[in-house]
Amino acid sequence: MAQHGKRYRSAREGVDRTKLYPLPEAVKMIKERAKTKFDETVEVAMNLGVDPRHADQMVRGVVNLPNGSGRSQRVAVFARGAKADEARAAGADIVGAEDLVEKVQGGTIEFDRCIATPDMMPLVGRLGKVLGPRGLMPNPKVGTVTMDVTAAVKGAKGGSVEFRVEKAGIVHAGVGKASFPEDKLVENIRAFADAVQKAKPSGAKGTYVERIAISSTMGPGVKVEPSTVLGG
Repeated sequence: MAQHGKRYRSAREGVDRTKLYPLPEAVKMIKERAKTKFDETVEVAMNLGVDPRHADQMVRGVVNLPNGSGRSQRVAVFARGAKADEARAAGADIVGAEDLVEKVQGGTIEFDRCIATPDMMPLVGRLGKVLGPRGLMPNPKVGTVTMDVTAAVKGAKGGSVEFRVEKAGIVHAGVGKASFPEDKLVENIRAFADAVQKAKPSGAKGTYVERIAISSTMGPGVKVEPSTVLGG
C-alpha cells in the first residue's frame, strides 16, 4: 500500500472522510490545504446513478464556468476561407484544413481543445483514432462542431469545460484554481453541477447525483452535501 508523504498527511488532518460538508465549508478546507508551490487546480467529481454502457444513459456536455477555469487553453480550429479568418480573429492558436489534418495524422498535436466547422467533418473524421482517445474529437453535442466559430473559440479560451461520464459512472472536471476566491469557486462548482444535472439522460432511474467530492491537485478529497451544491 502506498505511503502518503508528511505534507499530504498534514493536509488530511481535520478532514472527516465520513462527513458531508456544505459546499462553502468544503471549498474553504480545500483552499487551506493547497500548500504546494504551484497554483493547484480545484477538481470536482460526481458519482452518477447511470450505466454509460447503455446509450440512453450517456452523460456529456459543456459548461461555461462563470469565473473561468484559470487554465490557458490552446485552441485549434479546422476551417477554410472566411471561417478560418474568423477563427484567427477570435483568438484561435492554430487554424487549418488539409494541412492541419496532415499534421495531426503525423502525430503533432499542439492544442488542448479542437473545433471544426460542419463542412470540415468529412476530413476531420479521419482523425477519430488520434483525437478520440484524447477527448479532442469535435462533436456538435458539446458545441465544437459549429458555424459560430467566434463563440466556440472564445468559450474554449475563456473557461468552457467539457464533461463526459466515465465507465464507473463518474464525471469530473477542473473548475478553477486554488488561488480563486472562495465565492468564485463555489459559483463555478455550482455551474458545473447544474450543467451535469441538466444533462440527465432519459434512461437514468432512481437517484441521479449520488455523491459529490472536491479536491485540489495534491490535496485530499472532501465529500460535499449534494443539496448545498444543486440547491444553491
